[in-house]
Amino acid sequence: MGLFGIFSKEKKESLDEGLAKTKESVFKKLSRAVVGKSKVDDEVLDNLEEVLITSDVGVDTTLKIIARIEARVSQDKYMGIGELNGILKEEIAALLEENNSDDVSDFDLPKKDSPYVIMVVGVNGVGKTTTIGKLAYNFKKAGKSVVLGAADTFRAAAIDQLEIWAQRVDVPIIKQKMGADPASVAYDTLSSAVSTNADVVIIDTAGRLHNKIGLMNELSKIKKVMQKVVPDAPHEVLLVLDGSTGQNAFEQAKQFTKATEVTALALTKLDGTAKGGVVIGISDQFKIPVKYIGIGEKLEHLQIFRRREFVDSLFS
Repeated sequence: MGLFGIFSKEKKESLDEGLAKTKESVFKKLSRAVVGKSKVDDEVLDNLEEVLITSDVGVDTTLKIIARIEARVSQDKYMGIGELNGILKEEIAALLEENNSDDVSDFDLPKKDSPYVIMVVGVNGVGKTTTIGKLAYNFKKAGKSVVLGAADTFRAAAIDQLEIWAQRVDVPIIKQKMGADPASVAYDTLSSAVSTNADVVIIDTAGRLHNKIGLMNELSKIKKVMQKVVPDAPHEVLLVLDGSTGQNAFEQAKQFTKATEVTALALTKLDGTAKGGVVIGISDQFKIPVKYIGIGEKLEHLQIFRRREFVDSLFS
């Protein structure tokens, strides 16, 4: 059975529910775009362009999608409006595939002799700590042993919040006092994880963007110090973005990809917004795979991002 076959009915319902506001918004706009039309023509394509841009897909990505649909229309001069939705789904799924958004199976990890280290970055308020807590829960549920590292020592609240999640999910946390050296916390966390044979380490980091050079230096130092314990760490640098901020999420992605080598994205709070199209644009513009999406409050509402399931849900 393929990866799509194991996407449970329960998860599909959660995804549909989580994307409800975006779906409703997109469908209202799509309906207006094609009203009174029987075939796809230039006016419909112009209207579709506006639908995608106002759904936070982004201008550059929208123009790519429109160009692909235009190519399809030029092959079939009499393409009916009824076919537009299917073609839109196919072209967006293909675009996501090209952008290295490979579908992965549930909270699985590459087999390693040392712990798999995830360094989590992102500004305050995007749902970073919540995402870490939910990741820990899902990895633990998948049979992995998890250790959390509270390396956002810039704010006492960040350490406290992570500790609450560690207690809730019942996983160990390594922390020091506020103002401690973040790299020292990361070192202690990896040392503890290695000594206990843990499978996964998730390191929280500070999200200050007002001083990009300082952030860059801090993240570089954390990486170097971790490599003293696990030479190829971190195995993943996960950037958490708030999907409900739409175009602002693009700007954050731009800043963080300049500050450090981001290898995966998590988009949160998609359930509370009509801006779910941002997932498509960010994946396309930054060529970084979207790995997780947050579609609700529950622990299970952090889902592995599956491009076809996402596009099917959005345009179904």
